[in-house]
Amino acid sequence: MPETNIFLYTGFILTVSANQSSFAALKLSPELLRNLTSLGYVAMTPIQAQSLPLILTGKDVIGQAKTGSGKTAAFALGLLAKLDRKKFRVQGLVLCPTRELADQVANAIRELARTLANVKVLTLTGGSPFGPQAGSLEHGAHIVVGTPGRVDDHLRKGTLKLNDVNMLVLDEADRMLDMGFQKELDMIVEATPAQRQTLMFSATFQDEIKAVAGRIMFAPERVTALEMHDSDTIEQYFYITNDAAARLSALRLLLLEHQPESAVVFCNTKKETQELAEALRSHGFSALAIHGDLEQNDRDRTLVRFANKSVAVLVATDVAARGLDIAALDAVINYQLASDDEVHVHRIGRTGRAGSTGIAMTFYADKERYKVNRLEKLLGISIEATALPPIALLETSPVKPAMVTLQIDGGKKQKIRPGDILGALTGEHGITGKQVGKINIFDSCAYVAVSINAVSAALKKLNKGKLKGRAFKARRVDGQPENSRRIARRRASVRPR
Repeated sequence: MPETNIFLYTGFILTVSANQSSFAALKLSPELLRNLTSLGYVAMTPIQAQSLPLILTGKDVIGQAKTGSGKTAAFALGLLAKLDRKKFRVQGLVLCPTRELADQVANAIRELARTLANVKVLTLTGGSPFGPQAGSLEHGAHIVVGTPGRVDDHLRKGTLKLNDVNMLVLDEADRMLDMGFQKELDMIVEATPAQRQTLMFSATFQDEIKAVAGRIMFAPERVTALEMHDSDTIEQYFYITNDAAARLSALRLLLLEHQPESAVVFCNTKKETQELAEALRSHGFSALAIHGDLEQNDRDRTLVRFANKSVAVLVATDVAARGLDIAALDAVINYQLASDDEVHVHRIGRTGRAGSTGIAMTFYADKERYKVNRLEKLLGISIEATALPPIALLETSPVKPAMVTLQIDGGKKQKIRPGDILGALTGEHGITGKQVGKINIFDSCAYVAVSINAVSAALKKLNKGKLKGRAFKARRVDGQPENSRRIARRRASVRPR
């Protein structure tokens, strides 16, 4: 008897045999199947097994799944299977809430399409110059991946035409609505043909999502693959903190006890996110905030520093944390309970990924016990408050990150590649390869993480040497982003009358 997998499907139980969960069982071109095999794609994830057969038959689909579930490959394969490569016009449009997620999605589509000749995927996001994007559109593209604001800008200025779109994808639709993109979404949908296939993927399925689906989709099939996290993967702890002072003390104690290399602390407002990061830094912790008020360059720099482990704590709102792709996140801390129970599941799912274990710690006040009772029912667990570490731990100092980020004033426009930077650092009288961490290349700058004990030698090599035959300045990136400092100064300058 073949092995079976059981998934939740539109309120019913759907049983899928092991043979049916293989990509080879799908009606995909031989080129796509060969590429999937070369990339290590063998068995489909739950969301892929449920949604892909529906997508490939042309149905509108609403998929509810958390980040990391494989949903990108599901809609990407649908896009590529439907593509007419001889027709050099925009046939597929993917909308994402953030630039980071749009970049990830575009790169994933390009990787899946690498065995298909002449497939052009274009990214349209804010934070990048408008002109070069318009120029790329003039040369044509098959698939556009973008953020609602920038896509709407191109539509208004006539640089983007969506007359030939046959598939529209709304990725993380709940966060696009949370970020206030309803008006832009309506304008974009209006610019696409009525006879199109529409896919919507969301971590939550609230009333706003249902309303949007009712307006823009035709008889959609809803599939759900929200896997509950078990205690073998994520350890959950809950702590009673009845006021702001108690929450900050509890957070410091837990960070000092667990000493995570990378932890995300979730707050419910932008203001509290910024203030909490500043408070943690004042107590010696390596912490940065990420929220909607950050300019794009500061956001990029913050995410790079956190991902390369030169910053240990990222304080974030739920919206700002979208696009955060950290494979090994040691801990998630809910500084406040999430406003929605499904958001709580989404938050804690960011730790304990890829077969590793993680810790999720949540603060709540006595008056919020009713919310905890709801979580008990959703998660199928009994929640009891855990005792905090001894207060004497506050007398100890936080452990500093092992890595430091260096910024180089040259990037993709100067044809700099990661190998160039690695070679420059590890050349004659340089540092060792083990002392070099992640390398990130942007349009006009690059970042490299190096061991804290190799910073001086690395800076000397970069500033006295050359990349691509040219000299570039390199410097250490420390402190909070410039935009965050301006926000802090602005708040400090406001005095009550």
